[in-house]
Amino acid sequence: MIQSAKDLYEGLKHIKIGGSTCVYSQEKCNELFPYVTEINELKKKNNAIILAHSYVTPEIIHSVADFVGDSYELSKKAIETEATTIIFAAVKFMAETAKILNPEKHVYFPSTTNGCSLADSITGNDVRELRKKYPDYSFVCYINTTADVKAECDVCVTSSNVYKIVETIENENIVFLPDNLMGKNLIDHCKKHNIKKNIILWNGTCYVHEEYDPDMIKFIKNEYKDVSVVSHPECHPNILALSDYVGSTAQMINHVKETDAPSYFMLTECGLTTRLKLENPTKTFVGSCTICKYMKANNLKNILDVLKNKPEAHKIKLDEDLSKKAKHSIDNMFKYVDLYTNKPNS
Repeated sequence: MIQSAKDLYEGLKHIKIGGSTCVYSQEKCNELFPYVTEINELKKKNNAIILAHSYVTPEIIHSVADFVGDSYELSKKAIETEATTIIFAAVKFMAETAKILNPEKHVYFPSTTNGCSLADSITGNDVRELRKKYPDYSFVCYINTTADVKAECDVCVTSSNVYKIVETIENENIVFLPDNLMGKNLIDHCKKHNIKKNIILWNGTCYVHEEYDPDMIKFIKNEYKDVSVVSHPECHPNILALSDYVGSTAQMINHVKETDAPSYFMLTECGLTTRLKLENPTKTFVGSCTICKYMKANNLKNILDVLKNKPEAHKIKLDEDLSKKAKHSIDNMFKYVDLYTNKPNS
């Protein structure tokens, strides 16, 4: 529990990755601490919790977040909580997923920037047009999509279960959307494991993950002996080919915790690196920092404003029928996970 500005500084001072966004002086912590105090008081008063994605700034994760994780983990926490108000510090589509799973709860997103390059690359209408073109295909959408896209798809997947779910779907014909790079990695996986699937892709990408290039990895490996290159499946296939480990956000976290490499190069939004540095202060992280402007639009001031004023513009509101249709694709995800988890010899 953060009791003073000094406590805040002691927890954050060793973070050295992320440029000026994630560098903490005692003076900066003195400025942040009043927000921390008021937010934590208002959470109790309003029966609210704060869910924070691993990519948001460290002061949110370290001082006011009740749970930290990826969109899938946090949506599960939203179901489990007895709090009546949920503040989802991430991007809007993640807060939408929490609302879909918790229609009776009040869900807010504090970010002033409503966007995501990946989720914004496709709409529900785009999916309806694709269904006309590919009527016999199963439509699989990444969880990083808006509610109206989920509502038009058969099953939702995460970066940790996409391969297994697509393997389990009986239909050989799949439309996977919106992440083109993850889709290419999915196709490579199916070919590698002799899984017969005809996969159609959309052209969306996460602007953070698509900018990594092989020369960067080669440079880092040359500079740091025995560095462990850890990448997210939203990266280009040629990045995965040069990586030592590939996994979802949660899997990347566990990999770092469970291994003991001389250093780590994390190929994902650098909020994950700062979180890992918080949780593993003795481990070394190298390389450049790639910031998601949408995730970093969350800050303590905005969280406080949402708690105090509950602005309608930041409240998640979904049409009931749309929400039910979207939930169907998420429920199917859980069903497929149960299927492959309980499959003999799986």
